[in-house]
Amino acid sequence: MQTDEAATTRTPSPRPLRIGDVAPNFHARTTQGDVSLDQYRGRWVVFFSHPADFTPVCTSEFVGLAKAMPEFEAMDCALLGLSVDSLYSHVAWLRAIRELFGVEVRFPVIEDPSMAVGRAYGMLDENAADASSVRATYFIDPAGIIRGVTWYPMTVGRSIEEMIRMLAALQRSADGSVLTPAGWQPGDDVLVPPGDMVETALGEDAPADWFHQTRADR
Repeated sequence: MQTDEAATTRTPSPRPLRIGDVAPNFHARTTQGDVSLDQYRGRWVVFFSHPADFTPVCTSEFVGLAKAMPEFEAMDCALLGLSVDSLYSHVAWLRAIRELFGVEVRFPVIEDPSMAVGRAYGMLDENAADASSVRATYFIDPAGIIRGVTWYPMTVGRSIEEMIRMLAALQRSADGSVLTPAGWQPGDDVLVPPGDMVETALGEDAPADWFHQTRADR
């Protein structure tokens, strides 16, 4: 698929992308120059989308993400934003954010006027007339695989703290050696993955908590 604004390496997805899917590559203009998703291979990426510039909820998220960018960088994770508006609109919006809030948005913001990237990611139906449903976040691992997805309505802002927590949990559990329980924070106890459930549960020496065993993280 080729457009003036962005080129993707696959045709539009017939459905929203799911955990375990390969994140579609794209090449697009951004506020930080031309960007391809595959240039981030080897790092985690949080790729988040917005329906339009100069919207109140999205502005609050951009301010929060810009302030939290050092935390993401410390976790070897790149932030990558998308809005359907033009590059010129992005620049004006980021300038207004800097002037109003004293915050510099240093992560790239992709322009997607034709909604080519949004459609490739299944953020909206191919026949959608606007981008009102484009409010998704994708957590992409260093191999380019989607490991987490969240969706928000236009009326509710994303929690930056939860985005950081989710990234930390995905990184901690990536090798399959542990699971992270509800509300887990780095340094908290982790869950031990149960073995074969039937054999474990019916074993003569099976502990009562065989399905929910924790241990100190290390």
